Amino acid sequence: MRRFLSVRDYDWPLLGMVLVLCTISVFEVYSATLHTKFSSTLQSHWYAMFHIKQLMWIAGGMASMFLFSRIDYHRLLDWSYWAYGFGLASLVAVKLVGVTVLHARRWIRIGPFHFQPSEWVKLILILAVARYFANLGGRRLTGFDIIKAFFFVGVPLVLVLIQPDLGTALTYVPILTTGLFLGGINIRQTVVLVVCGAVLAVGAWNSGRVLKPYQKARLTSFVNPDSDPKGTGYQLRQSLIAVCSGGVWGKGMAKGSQTQGDFLPIPHADFIFAAFGEEHGFVGALFVLLLYFSILMRLIQNAQTAADLSGSLIIMGIVGVLTFQIAVNVGMVIGFMPVTGIPLPLMSYGGSSVLFTFLALGVAMNVRMRRFVN
Repeated sequence: MRRFLSVRDYDWPLLGMVLVLCTISVFEVYSATLHTKFSSTLQSHWYAMFHIKQLMWIAGGMASMFLFSRIDYHRLLDWSYWAYGFGLASLVAVKLVGVTVLHARRWIRIGPFHFQPSEWVKLILILAVARYFANLGGRRLTGFDIIKAFFFVGVPLVLVLIQPDLGTALTYVPILTTGLFLGGINIRQTVVLVVCGAVLAVGAWNSGRVLKPYQKARLTSFVNPDSDPKGTGYQLRQSLIAVCSGGVWGKGMAKGSQTQGDFLPIPHADFIFAAFGEEHGFVGALFVLLLYFSILMRLIQNAQTAADLSGSLIIMGIVGVLTFQIAVNVGMVIGFMPVTGIPLPLMSYGGSSVLFTFLALGVAMNVRMRRFVN
């Protein structure tokens, strides 16, 4: 068995697909902000342009990915509980000294940058949950094991929810779900959890303390956006108009009327898939979705060849989060999901999201590279 890692051990096909997706992202961020209010406010400084900043985040993410791929993931697992404590502390710090933007306090200012701890906590949770279930040794899960797992994920989830950031809080759920599924939860336990979850969801909805009024409005407006076309249904209506107007081949780069006319809200971030669909049509959107599918399948293949259970749990936790984000974001822009503000991985503008995704891919590549190493 090989004991040393070389350049050949990197997953170059995965990296190639990721770079294609990042290239599309940079061009689409540029196109979606060109001649819009987002471009006019920054045009005096070229380095402040959104697509330039996105390119910088991608470059930083690539460097971080290669760095994390060289650190043995078993060592990362050993550090995960300490990192979990640091993650909780950073979420508390957001509440105390965080920066408020659009009525939500989610960021910590570090010099000229805004750092969003809730994004990084996702990777910490993936590692911590993988370590927790791997340490159980594959034995049958007890009720106490499940309760501890819920508490493990529930504490940071609540801290993020009260920021308030419903979208990011929801991305923690697939981490727990993946861990429980691969950890050996049985059907009876699953039914009990589903029933308890439904009861808690109804209670949270009716309590008036867990969800803000605007969050409830977002969760219900997608059913009938025309009921309030200038209010809660505005974002979804404009997104649907953009996607449908793209047709088969699209209107062309920087030629989308909804995007360039400032009708589509935040076209470079949450609604970048709608902007891309308007400009590149059904064919372009299908290509991006197939690219995502190929990346996820490659990751699943790497999970199957992992050297141990902890490695498989790490990669499948990453797959769970990415799949959830892709499904919710794409479903959101076409009216199948409520508007929750979940970014599209490697496509949406945003440094914290881009860095999390690259770090997660670096850890996944780490697991793959050590499948033959003692």
